[in-house]
Amino acid sequence: MKRPVVVRWIAVGATAAASAAIALALPSVQAFAADNLSLGAGADGSSKASGTSYGNVRDGDTATYWSPASATGYVSVKWSSATTVSSAVIRQASGGGSISAWRVLNADTGASLASGSGSPSTITFSSTSLKKLTFEITSASAAPRISEFETYASGGSTPTTSPTTTPTTSPTSNPGTPTGAWPSSAGTVSISATVNVSGTFDGGMKTYCCIGDGSQSESQDPMFKIANGGTLQNVIIGSPAGDGVHCEGTCTIRNVWWNDIGEDAATFKGTGGGTSYVIGGGAKSGSDKTFQHNGNGTVSISGFYLSGSGKLYRGCGNCTNSYQRHVKIDNVLLNDIDMVAGINSNWGDTATITRVTLTNASSAVVCGKYQGVAKGSEPKYLGEGWNDSNCKVTQSDITRK
Repeated sequence: MKRPVVVRWIAVGATAAASAAIALALPSVQAFAADNLSLGAGADGSSKASGTSYGNVRDGDTATYWSPASATGYVSVKWSSATTVSSAVIRQASGGGSISAWRVLNADTGASLASGSGSPSTITFSSTSLKKLTFEITSASAAPRISEFETYASGGSTPTTSPTTTPTTSPTSNPGTPTGAWPSSAGTVSISATVNVSGTFDGGMKTYCCIGDGSQSESQDPMFKIANGGTLQNVIIGSPAGDGVHCEGTCTIRNVWWNDIGEDAATFKGTGGGTSYVIGGGAKSGSDKTFQHNGNGTVSISGFYLSGSGKLYRGCGNCTNSYQRHVKIDNVLLNDIDMVAGINSNWGDTATITRVTLTNASSAVVCGKYQGVAKGSEPKYLGEGWNDSNCKVTQSDITRK
């Protein structure tokens, strides 16, 4: 039986010999004690200005923001189970009002954890286990714009231990417009079994290779298996790549590049709701789907480049369990593909698609509707949708070259 590689913390008190042995046995990993807990969490609040969203404060994108309907209000991040938090970072977008007074609340009990005057940045408080944390604006010159409400178990946004490798490319929340340029590899890491990721795994732009046989068999093991809330970033995945990347809950895949898609680049399996993110990166040489959505919730894909594949996204149409699924696709460059997104309209799936550039794909379907069926049958293709309850996309969102 294969024994998966497990990414673990190296305890501070470990002996030098033990540390060296672990370092040799494991792929390079950047483990942050201060991973942003807000990524993948839920969000709500008191009110929101037109065009803004509570979810924007925990999407990892500083270009989006939440703003209250008036000068004061609050926004919260929330988790399905008790989470220990001891600091928060408030990032503001330009153009909003100036905050003059604020406080951070344990929304479970209503207790004030911290308060202050002026514009906040990093806020620390006693370590607290809770399910919901609130940032409240109690006084401001006008409605402020909060782009990110980051939360951390300890230490703000600074790693408490040095990474075992320094990434050659810093991950960004806003990946910019994809150009089709492929990154250079910083080296090769050979693996023979699935790498289990908990927390943040930073590959330093090295190529990880290889498992599987390069076929379309879904029985192959994944290269990476990301635990709920985990992040995989700055990785090039070589060929063969088995069944790609598996997200067991919600996850973030940032600046990851697939040299060969194989069966699927990534499969999203979580059934607890929430949103998983694909930010930047690219993939090529696939024969069917790139991102497979088997669980429920939402998959958000932005700043991605794809060349030579069937579909960018497909919501499973005949899995063992049927779910309503959602996908958001923005700012992507797609070359030589057959379909942008395939969804199951009879299950209430939605695809929100903006800023898509298609090259060498004059006949590509943008939003394909299917009739989802029970396992063992094949979904029926119903046709292409435009600007309706399932396919939230207009012709102006698509550029064909």
